[in-house]
Amino acid sequence: MSSLAAAGLLGAATGVCVALFLWLLRVVTEVFWQFPDLLYLLPLAGLISGLLYQWAGRGVERGNRLIFEQIRNQEGDVPLRMAPLVLAGTLLTHLCGGSAGREGTAVQMGGSLAGGLGRWLRFSGTRRQTLLQSGLAGGFGAVFGTPLAGIVYACEAPQTGRWRLQALGPCAAAAVVGHLTATVCGTTHADYSIAGVTEFSVRTWLQLHGLLLPAGLAFVLAGRLYVGLSESVGAVLTRHVRRSWLRPVCGGLVLVLLVSSTGQTEALGLGADGNPGQPQLTSLATVFSSGGAGWWSWWWKLIFTAVTVGSGLRGGEVTPLFYIGATLGHSLSRLLDLPVALLSGLGFVTVFGAALRVPATSLVLGLELFGWRDAGLWTGLMVMLLVQQVAAGRRWKLRQGGGEPRLNRNDCE
Repeated sequence: MSSLAAAGLLGAATGVCVALFLWLLRVVTEVFWQFPDLLYLLPLAGLISGLLYQWAGRGVERGNRLIFEQIRNQEGDVPLRMAPLVLAGTLLTHLCGGSAGREGTAVQMGGSLAGGLGRWLRFSGTRRQTLLQSGLAGGFGAVFGTPLAGIVYACEAPQTGRWRLQALGPCAAAAVVGHLTATVCGTTHADYSIAGVTEFSVRTWLQLHGLLLPAGLAFVLAGRLYVGLSESVGAVLTRHVRRSWLRPVCGGLVLVLLVSSTGQTEALGLGADGNPGQPQLTSLATVFSSGGAGWWSWWWKLIFTAVTVGSGLRGGEVTPLFYIGATLGHSLSRLLDLPVALLSGLGFVTVFGAALRVPATSLVLGLELFGWRDAGLWTGLMVMLLVQQVAAGRRWKLRQGGGEPRLNRNDCE
């Protein structure tokens, strides 16, 4: 079977799995909304998740990093058991209100399916490497409804700036088929279109450039702050809690204490949709409107997500990063007197891009989610791309061959 056909088959399988995952995620989120006291069972959920990985998850506990490592090493040997384990762990986290996302789960499901398919087809070397990248593209494209961003993410994230051109076709097939399959299975995505918020003129263009540079720096710093804090949480727990299956329990206890001591509940859960029972709480459904977020909503989400992910509770971190960036942009729009929808949208993708070091993905994602027609959006996204690139100190490189890239500091993070 050709790599392109295998990628299409992989995309279909990934799309079905992602559609099932998103439906189950919606179910457990609504259960938590109805019974918010489930938060107090989060340490128990962490214990169950930790024991599951202790019993059956040896070798897959590193999640996305394992997949990226296998791609770089041209091995592509990701165990199939990663998919059910991350699915179960993520649903447990969200059932009890943990502040986690969904991208990591979808990408790991795509990666594990790619590993299983590659072994079944007896792919090796660069073909298995390409198939694993296609799994990333299929998972990312299906979970967010953004196949173009899925293609770019699959090429950018694992190689840290070094793109394999021969992977583009299979990644495109997996991303498009994955998105279409998830859609056929009933998956829907929120409409974040912000077209028409600014009118282009020379004065507007100059004003945007002048004001967006400090905003972009703030977004990048927020992304780096999140990474540093989540890694610090993981390092502290690794140093003081010898048994890895107990670390998610500690994370759950810390979140319970944070909520009990501060009364903050809006930073719990996914944060994508508004809670019908508490419409006053901030979510991605409210943040693009004036008054749709508090001054410090981004800070609380950053803390809660760093504790959740850093302690080993399962789930992605991209949607929380969207939330952090959008709410920070909402606050900055008041200070800089810029359209709230525009700055929230730019923060939405820039904090994500800065934290995961995927600036090109953040650019394409912004255009896919928010629309292609607004001149201010184009200007803002290009400024954000420039700020991220300068802050990361990186240049993109294209590689025709399949040889192993030379590692640099960014590859090892």
